[in-house]
Amino acid sequence: MRKWTVQQVIDKTLLDMCGGAKIEPTCDILITGKPDMEVTGIATTFMATFDVIREAVHQGKNLIITHEPTWFNASDQTDWCEQDSIYLAKKNYLEEHDMAVWRLHDHMHTGSEVDYIYEGLIEELGWRKYLQKEEPQPWIYEIPETTLRNLAKEFKEIFHMDTIQIIGSPDMRVHRVGILVGGGSLGLGVEVMPMQVMERDRLDLMVVGDITEWTICAYLNDACQMGFNKGMLTLGHERSEEFGMKYLQQWLQERFPDLPVTFLDAKEPFRYL
Repeated sequence: MRKWTVQQVIDKTLLDMCGGAKIEPTCDILITGKPDMEVTGIATTFMATFDVIREAVHQGKNLIITHEPTWFNASDQTDWCEQDSIYLAKKNYLEEHDMAVWRLHDHMHTGSEVDYIYEGLIEELGWRKYLQKEEPQPWIYEIPETTLRNLAKEFKEIFHMDTIQIIGSPDMRVHRVGILVGGGSLGLGVEVMPMQVMERDRLDLMVVGDITEWTICAYLNDACQMGFNKGMLTLGHERSEEFGMKYLQQWLQERFPDLPVTFLDAKEPFRYL
């Protein structure tokens, strides 16, 4: 039975995923732990929240592979919080239990021709057969015609959500759907991109992660008010990307058969009153 160090897991993951580390600068760094630590097990998750860390400890897994930051900012900088009580409590817990946390964000999205976050979402939805493969990005789907009301109900069941925000009539017809996960719905550096995708691809509905209320939200509100058959369904950043990390669990288990690999759902961060 082969033993693996943290660095060996990182190196093989990046090699098999995209031919090795290739993005610089990158946020895909070892956040806590030491490269030469022996790995007892791997947990994948959208975010290494305290509950996720505590569950990984309980399961005896000492390497967490997280998609999003551990230290509450995009690049996991800690110069701003080195005396912060929340940061110190979380850091001390990680150190007390000899936990390694490795961030895998950039290479999952753009390290190869495959965006593994979208792969997981497509698997969870069961929409692979609806993907319009002529599109340059895995964003556009033609689904059997339904209503926004029915689609929202289906999404709530699949993604374990109590509440889903929509724009548009619940009874509007939905056939051509675009999906922009996480921060992708902010435009990937081009603020108007989501609206351009809606128009270019003749979409009925855009499923989004994060939104800015003066961009795609306002655009589709105006469209509805003028009688267009257009709408939006909001999953939020976490729900739209978490299932890429569920997909990663299966992907890793095939490559590390000697290690137990589990997926830990970070869960939607909000509660609703």
